[in-house]
Amino acid sequence: MLSRIAQTAARRSSNSILAAASSSSVRASPIALSNTLNQIDVSKRNFSVLKDNVEASEAWKQSCYMAIDFTISEDASVYEAVQRFSAFNIGCLVTTDADGNTSGVISERDYINKVALLGASSKDLKIKDISTKATRMVVGKLSDSVEECMSKMLTKDIRHLPLIDEEGKVVGLLSVKDLVKALVEEKEKTIKTLSDFALGKGGHFGAE
Repeated sequence: MLSRIAQTAARRSSNSILAAASSSSVRASPIALSNTLNQIDVSKRNFSVLKDNVEASEAWKQSCYMAIDFTISEDASVYEAVQRFSAFNIGCLVTTDADGNTSGVISERDYINKVALLGASSKDLKIKDISTKATRMVVGKLSDSVEECMSKMLTKDIRHLPLIDEEGKVVGLLSVKDLVKALVEEKEKTIKTLSDFALGKGGHFGAE
């Protein structure tokens, strides 16, 4: 939506520049015409940076999961996973098998629905007893847009999304909070740039 507004503003800016040049009572010189075309080109380039499609890789760089080891052995106890949830204030971990390969994910929901509500002991159960297996795991790619990742989460009613690289290896983990934060920050940047342009602030868009 905001990208379409930016494109419209860029066209109006270009038309205004051309109109000003054509309405001059003096025939425009080649140099003056060249300067006019350069102004239009700069206008289009500045508005081209306004985009809605932020990649998942950008959201991953700011995720709290980036700073921690978000994996845990599937043979560990559920209690160990809960301890990690509490220590890092997170809600999901990627599980690995004995060979270090991704085997699934375990979340707070798994604990609540499959352990706590049933009155089971988290110390007696292994993570692989309650985790979501890799065959049923929903994933995103680093190159996916934040909107695509959000759509996957909403469609499957999940709050966390493992990220895979081109070889299919899990390299990251995003929460729905990470995606919302990335979207809000990008919209704020776009709104500021458009506002600065409308107010004529500075010699270029986004100037103070």
